[in-house]
Amino acid sequence: MAEPIRLGLVLEGEDAREFDERMRNPKVTEEQVAFFREAIRVYNTHKF
Repeated sequence: MAEPIRLGLVLEGEDAREFDERMRNPKVTEEQVAFFREAIRVYNTHKF
């Protein structure tokens, strides 16, 4: 039987604070918003 993969990633100090802040307040660019709008449009056009 396979063993679970252990990532071993541990954030400390400023890295941990920055990660937590970005998780609480994610920021997106206009380009990302446009990409998701286009993806939704394509999905709605081709859904069954």
